Amino acid sequence: MRKIIIGLSLLFCLSWSADAKLEITKGQKQLPSIVVNLATGGIEEKISKLVLKDLEISGNFKTSFQQKEIQKKPNYLVYQTQKVDLLTYIEQVKGKLVFTLFDINAKKKVLQQEYALNNTQRYPFTAHSIANLINDYIGAPSIAWMNRLVVFAKLVASSKSEIVISDYTLTYQQVIINDGLNIFPKWADKEQNSIYFTKYLDRPTIIKYDLKTKKVERILSSQGIAIVSDVSDDYKKLLVSMSPIAQADIYLYDLEAKVTKRLTKNPGIDVGASFVEKQKKIIFVSDRLGYPNIFMMNEDGSGVVQAVFHGKNNSSATSNGEYVVYSSRDQKSEFGIGVFNLYLISLEGGNIRKLTLNGENQLPRFSQDGENVMFLKNTGDQSALGIVRLRYNKTSLFPIAKMKIQSYDW
Repeated sequence: MRKIIIGLSLLFCLSWSADAKLEITKGQKQLPSIVVNLATGGIEEKISKLVLKDLEISGNFKTSFQQKEIQKKPNYLVYQTQKVDLLTYIEQVKGKLVFTLFDINAKKKVLQQEYALNNTQRYPFTAHSIANLINDYIGAPSIAWMNRLVVFAKLVASSKSEIVISDYTLTYQQVIINDGLNIFPKWADKEQNSIYFTKYLDRPTIIKYDLKTKKVERILSSQGIAIVSDVSDDYKKLLVSMSPIAQADIYLYDLEAKVTKRLTKNPGIDVGASFVEKQKKIIFVSDRLGYPNIFMMNEDGSGVVQAVFHGKNNSSATSNGEYVVYSSRDQKSEFGIGVFNLYLISLEGGNIRKLTLNGENQLPRFSQDGENVMFLKNTGDQSALGIVRLRYNKTSLFPIAKMKIQSYDW
């Protein structure tokens, strides 16, 4: 396996270098082959199936599965003949979940990890942890983003919504707030211990909620709207959309000084601001041209310029600091249905890359590592949460059943 690891490390280093051009990774034939032994019944089966899915989504493996009796020492020669590089077992032993990884070429067991089964509902995070261990073993680019929580607002009635936390596949879901109308959740810290969200009290109010202590803190309120659209890297400043005067504008709120600064003063609607270029600039959505489009300004609100010159209805955007992904309305399809697709463009200019092909693709969000984009997809009566693996030009969809997601953060 050593030769494969060295070769893969070189491949990944070349494809994932600091060059910010986000080239699509090539050489898929060189990926290691892994067999996941699918347990039959119990929590082991659910976890092993999700591990298989995680490894497939990672783009770093050629995946397959088998359903055989677990052996302490597999027949390495048989697997070598089948050109298998890795084999993993997931089993329940004495009330604990045991994960084992065999390197077929090295002819030995290389990883073993035990997991407690105290809260079986959180089994997706055990699966994501196992997938990360396997991924790290071959030295592939990190898939730590799989371990992060997703927080979203789920509409349950005309004047009621719930705040829910989940894993990225939506397999695990836990309602954390369910009193009244609660929307636009946003993570408030790197560790994902607290969130900001908008709650409708006497008027829209931005609340900070600690998931561990259940502490509730009022931050800001405004007539019309009050929404946290982005949080600075040091988690000390907020970009907020508010409308205390007329139409919505962008405001910068200093959490330590408790000072609010208005950044936009255009007669139109300005919303959805995000920090870019190491927080020296800000992108936002504005209808100042008569239709929604993406603009950029300095951190103090000066120097507003148009950032995107493609499309006539660019309603939402996200940035990892160097690139912007935005949702743009395309021409109607042959079925007469409006289509919103996602596009990626560098802040330095250059070619535009189309990321989706059909349906309504909205609310893009970059992962924390800036390598993936999550979005909401609607096609007819079906909805899904999607993830684009930018380097691999690969999209995965996770169906959203019996609920409507109003907004989310990753």
